[in-house]
Amino acid sequence: MDMMNCKRLCLALSLSLYGMQFPVAVLAQQAAPIIADQYRQQPVIAARGMVVSQEAQASRIGVDILKKGGNAVDAAVAVGFALAVTLPRAGNIGGGGFMLVHLAKDRQTHAIDYRETAPASASRDMFLDAQGNADTRKSRDSGLAVGVPGTVAGLELAFKTHGSGKVSWSEVLAPAVALAKNGIVVEEDLADSLPQAQKRLAQYPSSAKIFLKADLSPLAQGERLVQSDLAQTLELIAARGSAGFYRGEVAQKLSAAVSTAGGTMTDEDLATYQPVIRKPVTGIYQGLQIASMPPPSSGGVHVIEILNMLEALKLPPSAAPDAERLHLFAEAMKIAYADRSEYLGDPDFVTVPVAALTSKRYAQARIKEIDPAKARPAREIKPGQLAPYESDQTTHYSIMDAEGNAVANTYTLNFSYGLGLVAEGTGVMLNNELDDFAAKAGVPNAFGLVGGDANAPAPRKRPLSSMSPTILLDQGKVVMVTGSPGGSRIISTVLNVVTNIVDHKMGVMEAVTAPRLHHQWLPDELRVERGLSPDTAKLLEAKGHKIVVGAASGSAHTILVTPRGLEGAGDQRQRGTLAAGY
Repeated sequence: MDMMNCKRLCLALSLSLYGMQFPVAVLAQQAAPIIADQYRQQPVIAARGMVVSQEAQASRIGVDILKKGGNAVDAAVAVGFALAVTLPRAGNIGGGGFMLVHLAKDRQTHAIDYRETAPASASRDMFLDAQGNADTRKSRDSGLAVGVPGTVAGLELAFKTHGSGKVSWSEVLAPAVALAKNGIVVEEDLADSLPQAQKRLAQYPSSAKIFLKADLSPLAQGERLVQSDLAQTLELIAARGSAGFYRGEVAQKLSAAVSTAGGTMTDEDLATYQPVIRKPVTGIYQGLQIASMPPPSSGGVHVIEILNMLEALKLPPSAAPDAERLHLFAEAMKIAYADRSEYLGDPDFVTVPVAALTSKRYAQARIKEIDPAKARPAREIKPGQLAPYESDQTTHYSIMDAEGNAVANTYTLNFSYGLGLVAEGTGVMLNNELDDFAAKAGVPNAFGLVGGDANAPAPRKRPLSSMSPTILLDQGKVVMVTGSPGGSRIISTVLNVVTNIVDHKMGVMEAVTAPRLHHQWLPDELRVERGLSPDTAKLLEAKGHKIVVGAASGSAHTILVTPRGLEGAGDQRQRGTLAAGY
């Protein structure tokens, strides 16, 4: 028996020992071919806990919290605050996101929505010019783009409702405070990102003095980044909880910075911000339970919608995705993204037909539109009739502890370094998240996603997102934790990883590193990563797909339960990633 088949047999045995009885079809052993040298990488294996994040120091901080007796939620809060210091282009306290929490004791999964909200002064036409056209300068490059940050309130809510009680609030913030105060050495990933953001940061003296030198050149690898103001803000949060951020001097400085940049966010907008506990969107795929984020994230709905279509197509077992499968995958994605443009928005403002979109019956109806022989032009695909390029600016981390608790958390500033504006005296990098609204029906946002009235700006409304923190379970026990940055490609990244593991029986590192593909309906192109077989690409082109070979897609930090314990795969598409366990 070769090593790869041995590894898969061990995986099947371990899941059985762990109490996870996968269906026979899911456990069918098939050797997946090695497609790229990336497969030579090995996952990290740990017995008691695992943290996989985009930045090594943050991952180690999460493991330290687990070792102190904290649970996965405690570790997630510590990692979230640490990334605000060590990964300033995406980790944040000036943005927002979504957290999925599974608690082993009651086998329940909880969704925490801490997405940014529009200020109370927001209006339907806030991003239009005098002629009624969408003005991207307003929605991406001015204070109007700043949503009321949700991260601090969201992390606090997670800690209060699902933390272990064995570590204190100040303990989970202490590592981030120390890193901000003492400074961090600029590593390769940070050194690479700063030159790309240099013009954006240089616009604001408050940002330039932190991330750039006196001549406005970016800090270089090996130099030290000290964030003293951010340390003071984190100390206030540690001492006063979220009130240290949403009220008082920090809040006043945040609103003043937004106002100076042309926005309308007020102290009251900050003081009244509230995260929301929502019911996860759930489904079944090949006998496994899927839990993911509900609206205002579109991620969970469309992950399940697409998986339903793939299951309904009744594809035969395959060791690896071939041109026939990838064609059907792309056609299913087109349908889901067309639905996204019509139906998805903030459920507190519009009725989102979640049950209909995620039903098996709907999937059966939509696959009738798919031609296995040729690609359908996007112009022919419309949102279904229902019964009554985000890049590396987002970050995701996955955590499991010894009790089987799990956290999948994705949060963002929107663009890399968000608006580029650090609020003077706070160290807080502000987001430009409101570009995720549909400024005008049919006009794409920065990542090419088209929306309509369901996702129009409105006071205190949350913009639609693609963030898809996802947990797979078998009989109520966690099998896998995953998620990714990637803007519009988050959904497809998660789907690629899930199907690689469930359908193609890949190991976790194989599943994470395999070349990915993405189709979002508009623009009408099938984006594939370098590494996809040229022969497969030609077969897809012969079916009518317009192939666009792109750079790395997403960064799917994933944990898989195996016979050897927890296997963590840090996606090497992003430098600095670390899977750490104990």
